[in-house]
Amino acid sequence: MIVLQQFINGVSLGSIYALIALGYTMVYGIVLLINFAHGDILMLGAYAAFFVLSAVGAGPVGMLLAFVVSMVICATFGISIERLAYRPLRSAPRLNSLITAIAVSLILENGARVLPFIGPNPRQFPRPSVVNIKIAGELSVSNIQIIVILLSGFLMLALNYIINYTKRGKAMRAVSFDMQAASLMGISVNRIISFTFALGSVLAAAGGVLYASAYPQVNPMMGMMPGLKAFVAAVLGGIGSVPGAMLGGFILGIAETFTKGFISSQFSDAISFSILIIVLLLRPTGILGKKARVKV
Repeated sequence: MIVLQQFINGVSLGSIYALIALGYTMVYGIVLLINFAHGDILMLGAYAAFFVLSAVGAGPVGMLLAFVVSMVICATFGISIERLAYRPLRSAPRLNSLITAIAVSLILENGARVLPFIGPNPRQFPRPSVVNIKIAGELSVSNIQIIVILLSGFLMLALNYIINYTKRGKAMRAVSFDMQAASLMGISVNRIISFTFALGSVLAAAGGVLYASAYPQVNPMMGMMPGLKAFVAAVLGGIGSVPGAMLGGFILGIAETFTKGFISSQFSDAISFSILIIVLLLRPTGILGKKARVKV
């Protein structure tokens, strides 16, 4: 029963990691960029939800409004960051874009710290009342965990539908496969890349609200560790693979909660990054990643 309890906790945490990892993997799949500012988009989404919930309360209407506002704000930030920071460097060496991504991350974190309405100090995140549901006497599932799992699953299915069954999704796949050929076929590459950043930022915003609801505290540095672990999940599943990002998120969440439950919470971060090292050593392309052949 304890194993099943930790499994449920791991699925709840892993679904959040999967949402964030999808943003990493979509951006990498199209522009071959590791957007290290993605975790800080999560932080912005959590703060947007914090201010909405503080104003209107943490009821069903307040939560719905918090999700909508945070998604809109994060999508706007995602498009702006791509347009101002990444697009001018698209033809530059990848190292330039990588350094820029780290710089954008630092700007968002430290910029939030100096804003008077955010500040450096942690704040308690408003959330609905926690109700624990007992199953078979020992197994306990909270309403927050149910919301996290169901909403994450819905967003993943929605993303799968957008990518595979919509015109914009087909354009995303075309740009990912061959950017120049897609451009010659009349696809606006810049619009598709901006749409990809917006879509990834929307998922990060949802992940930020869910993460803050599960661990009810917000601070300007809160996106750093979930962002890094979501990157590990994306690499684990196969960077550039959408199903791989989902699978990697769940595996990482379950591994982390099992470590906390059966070994020690002090080793949870070490286990997560050890998984990254092992994957890079044994299967650099990830579980569902494909080997790319480079012609000389």
